[in-house]
Amino acid sequence: MTSRPAANPRSWANTPERSNMLMLRIMTWISLRLGRRTGRVILHLIASYFLLFAPASRRASRDYLLLALGRPAKANDLYHHFFTFAATIHDRIYLINRRFDLFDFEVHGEETLRNLLVDGKGLFLMGAHLGSFEVIRSIGRKNPDLRVAMVMHQENAQKINAMLAAINPEAIQNIIGLGHIDSMIEVSQRLDEGYIVGILADRTPGHDTLYPVRILGADTYLPTGPFRMAALLRRPVIFMTALYMGDNRYAIHFDKLADFSNTARGQRELVMQESIVKYAALLDHYCRAAPYNWFNFFDFWQTTPVAMSGKKLTAAPAPNTTSTITTNTITTITPS
Repeated sequence: MTSRPAANPRSWANTPERSNMLMLRIMTWISLRLGRRTGRVILHLIASYFLLFAPASRRASRDYLLLALGRPAKANDLYHHFFTFAATIHDRIYLINRRFDLFDFEVHGEETLRNLLVDGKGLFLMGAHLGSFEVIRSIGRKNPDLRVAMVMHQENAQKINAMLAAINPEAIQNIIGLGHIDSMIEVSQRLDEGYIVGILADRTPGHDTLYPVRILGADTYLPTGPFRMAALLRRPVIFMTALYMGDNRYAIHFDKLADFSNTARGQRELVMQESIVKYAALLDHYCRAAPYNWFNFFDFWQTTPVAMSGKKLTAAPAPNTTSTITTNTITTITPS
């Protein structure tokens, strides 16, 4: 493990979340007043706007798609990327308002999830800015036996809570903000109550210990904080992503990462490292399978920190998952 020096200016935490918050506000108004069908027409205008007038996001998309597609991205690829992002933001409004009837969810690995919840002790669900994590909270609302609480950095929690309150006030009740003294206690209480605790584990605000991995054939770093939390609280960890498949379809995947329930203290560090490497492998797998679902519009593959110079990076191995997306599935991920 290593601590990266102070976050550089390209860190997501130092980059205004213009795309996320602006798009969320625009799509909230469209969704609630004009309906999903009309809103989807306007999505093309939103995608075009970001393609033409968001150079930093456009550059990040181009750099990422070069890795994911294995070739230089064309203008149409960039457009598909922005459209997919806009579509998931648009659908978030309906999911928050319990309009589950509008969607077709294909779930893979749900039995793995439920088997780990049998003892009622809860578990961690590690996602990423890949597809729509809002879907899992919607599953929790649709199925009362699956209770879900989201953990996020305090500043983001405040922004999201403010927006959710305007859309559906009850949506804010199960968001736990990190960064205050009782955050860990609150997470532990939710787990003891049998909750699924969801966290997006691919970003850090710049003060976390980082672990070197390879994703899409390039060196990068992942925060260890979410996995350390799971190890300290001795809970199972499941990877989750809900990939947008076009139109009203989402493919939800659950893959087991680790189970710290009975891990000896001396083995936690090793199991945690193995979990991060597997998490990276799953990101690699699903990014290649559904490339337009990656929503980190900043330089995710940043220059190697000085503290890591000369050290060998840990390569993420080929994933061994129970869920596989076929080539035919990939071809369906197009704007509709």
